Amino acid sequence: MRVDIVVVGGGAAGVSAANSAYEKNLKVLLIERDKELGGILNQCIHNGFGIQMYNEELTGPEYARRSEKSLNSEIKILLDTCVLSIKKGKDEFIIKTSSEQDGLLEIVSKAVIISTGSYERTRGQIKLPGKRLKGIMTAGSAQRYINKEGFLVGKRILILGSGDIGLIMARRLSLEGSKVEGVIELMSYSNGLTRNIVSCLDDFNIPLYLSHTVSNIKGKDKLEEVEIMQVDEHFNFIENTKISFEVDTLLLSVGLIPDVSFVENLDLTYDKNTKSAKVNQNYMSNIDGLFFCGNALHIHDVVDWVTIEASFAGEYAKNYVKGLINKSRDEHSIIKSELISYTVPQIIDFNNLHDSIHISFRSKVKASMISLKLYQDGQCIKKKNSKFVTPSEMEKITVDTKSFISENDVFLEMVILE
Repeated sequence: MRVDIVVVGGGAAGVSAANSAYEKNLKVLLIERDKELGGILNQCIHNGFGIQMYNEELTGPEYARRSEKSLNSEIKILLDTCVLSIKKGKDEFIIKTSSEQDGLLEIVSKAVIISTGSYERTRGQIKLPGKRLKGIMTAGSAQRYINKEGFLVGKRILILGSGDIGLIMARRLSLEGSKVEGVIELMSYSNGLTRNIVSCLDDFNIPLYLSHTVSNIKGKDKLEEVEIMQVDEHFNFIENTKISFEVDTLLLSVGLIPDVSFVENLDLTYDKNTKSAKVNQNYMSNIDGLFFCGNALHIHDVVDWVTIEASFAGEYAKNYVKGLINKSRDEHSIIKSELISYTVPQIIDFNNLHDSIHISFRSKVKASMISLKLYQDGQCIKKKNSKFVTPSEMEKITVDTKSFISENDVFLEMVILE
């Protein structure tokens, strides 16, 4: 099969990117490994989606269906299809897929957009102590069991990690009659959105144990008891702080990682903080024609921003195929100050500037008032103040490209004012 643009992943990002990439006389192919589009949204039955995109609160499935309904009918879709490999030729990509309906299929495309979302960190990745017992699972798995399969995962629950999925599952399980004993967080602040802390924990009187983590797990064949302890600023256990919980289920909400393992054979330049490819303002990696967006690029806290970001990636991929992007690059870095965890994009290509560049970033700290300044050649070219920042919520700063005074690196500085 020969197409112009392949989009891998049919969640919110993939649908948005495919729609934006489509144009008459361009063949766009959307590949999804599940039997339906929508991705993780299909199991997120709570509301709170769509406020930025549609000016109303939708559930995850409602957002997915509305997004799917907007998809151009000329875009070809392959469902229940797994991408096995992606290789880069001189001017095209070779994508190999497998499915029950088509068997092994080889697809040749001029550009590829990776929108495969993310996966949850497991107990092995966080080196969870204690025995490997029944009743320990990721919060996302528990969400799928209860929301899609109709299985209650436990009656007495403890949740490790205050990510949004964990917070939402604390509320969901409470509504189903389970007793959620508490949410345990290693950091001194929650990693979830403030609105979720209020509606999922405070409203249900579920305690949040900050600066605590699991110190031991007990049981025979299945989970019976979890011990937690307080940690200091270096994450070492503090003596005489042990608390024991008699529970049958431990949910892990300990972070997400972009799902890009199937492109590891490509010579990608990675960002150690996002665990995905470094991209320029066109969302293109160091490999010509390979674009990233959504949670496959970096972990978002709001799906609306995923949709918006992916629409840009789709537009730029279309421009690349049409020859409107200069393949001769002049790329320079966005350097971040110490209080910033990462930026996206990480690079500016001065040979392919647009009217403005949207820079997303995450703070390393929680602060009530900060100043953001973008410097080039020692001169401030953009300034913005923000009343509140937290590591759990992504921030943005937009710079008019006419503000650049040279084609050198830029420096994004964050300073706490109070």
